[in-house]
Amino acid sequence: MRKSIPALLTLIILAVVISACSGNNNGNNAGNNSEASPSNTAAADQPKDGGSLILGVQADPVILNPIYAGDRVSLTIDQALYAPLFQVNNGEKTFYLADSLEPSADNLTYTLKLKSGLTWHDGQPLTADDVVFTFDSILDEKQNSFFRENLIIGGKPVKAVKVDDTTVEFQLPQVNPAFEATLVQLTPIPKHIFEGEANIEKSTKNNTPVGSGAFKFKEYKTGEYVTLERFDNYFAGKPHLDSITYRVAKDANAANLALQNGEINVKYLDPQDVSTIESTGNFDIQAYSEGRLAYLLFNEDSDTGAMKKKEVRQAISYALNREELIQTVYGSSDYADQAKSFVTPDGLFHTNDVTSYDNDVDKAKELLASAGESNLKLRFIVSSGNKAQEAAALYIQQKLKAVGITVELQSMDASAYGQKFTDLKSKDYELTYAGYIMGYDPDAYRILFTSGSNSNYARYSNPEVDTLFNQGAGEADATKRGEAYQKLQQIIADDAVVYPVGYTKTIVAIDKRYGGLDQAVLKPVVIFEDPSKLYMK
Repeated sequence: MRKSIPALLTLIILAVVISACSGNNNGNNAGNNSEASPSNTAAADQPKDGGSLILGVQADPVILNPIYAGDRVSLTIDQALYAPLFQVNNGEKTFYLADSLEPSADNLTYTLKLKSGLTWHDGQPLTADDVVFTFDSILDEKQNSFFRENLIIGGKPVKAVKVDDTTVEFQLPQVNPAFEATLVQLTPIPKHIFEGEANIEKSTKNNTPVGSGAFKFKEYKTGEYVTLERFDNYFAGKPHLDSITYRVAKDANAANLALQNGEINVKYLDPQDVSTIESTGNFDIQAYSEGRLAYLLFNEDSDTGAMKKKEVRQAISYALNREELIQTVYGSSDYADQAKSFVTPDGLFHTNDVTSYDNDVDKAKELLASAGESNLKLRFIVSSGNKAQEAAALYIQQKLKAVGITVELQSMDASAYGQKFTDLKSKDYELTYAGYIMGYDPDAYRILFTSGSNSNYARYSNPEVDTLFNQGAGEADATKRGEAYQKLQQIIADDAVVYPVGYTKTIVAIDKRYGGLDQAVLKPVVIFEDPSKLYMK
């Protein structure tokens, strides 16, 4: 397994923190709801055991360990490999490893009850010890998990305390309305595997992961595939499929051809490819909101120093046209709504009533002049084969040329792009087109915008923003909390930290030979919440 990166969610990843609580799907059912046809004793879509699923992914996984995974591929595989404590859809919890989660009357203690008889893939029991070990590992600064920041409240850590083998108490130093949104992201790792490891992130034990999910690790060939096989002792019942293979297909056109030929069964689609795949009649095309923002990122720490100037970032923003950009990249407003705030519409306290930098070429030129910049040259990194990025980069290059800015496009493969984007020491680029999915509670965004955060890819720093994020996290009064986050949205817009483009929809093609989609639940980032429910018809 290749070395992990201490960060999360970007265009190819991204979701540091996954939106486990948004989306358009209720899908909390267990089992199959289809009924046999009156004329048939065994309906064609009745669940059957056996068969395999091949899912196309754009890159190799970065790390198969849920306390470090932040890229889309790793998160997707981990969803099948490691069972979550619980998930949330439309405000309703679905419990997996956990049986219940109850806050105390003062909201300072949360009691988590695990199901009895849980096991890891190697047969060892999964207990409260594993949950406590996972939390302690995240909080250990030497272990370098990006989730650590979410477990520090008011400068003090959340404490995970074992009550008995199936009960854990989470003791908060102060009331934190975002705690459940944090907890839903945290998946236990096995204590008996990782205890004593000086650096879990770099441990070779991540190369042959031992999980608790519906499918267990079988094989990984770098650049080719990761294969998982059915875990017969899965707590929710034996999965229907024998195996799931995640096939690495970096070239989008080749991957689409493989999809049409039946070599891939599930794959994300670019809007430009929908009509071609749909015309085959062999696929269900699902378009759904992920609570995702697509945006232009400014690297304020680039070696030119240009992006450090707010006027330059504002000038670039004024040079662009959101409506045109959405049409160019996504082909239609059906797949993206215009964005102005860094908080997505599914998030608490979202507002688009902020400074928006509507297209104004003269204003852009005026701001560049006031910043003392002329004949500016910028570097724009692009993940080759990513059609959305490539289309956005070409459009932005053209629009910035009109205000006197020369943009050099630097294309690289998806893995190299991910490494460069998430390396906070990278100074050799100014721009990129990225995206994130942060979930419904705006406290999650602190890792992107607070000073010194290990996921602050813009390298932005504003003490007032830091203060407001801390205030919002600890404020129990919903009105006051909303005021803090709405002020944050305005400040970050005024500072032009990013240029928000669109709140995008994800499009997935699913081979019609597979059933159980409603029960598996379409999910942001990971595609399927519970792949154990998938079956071949």
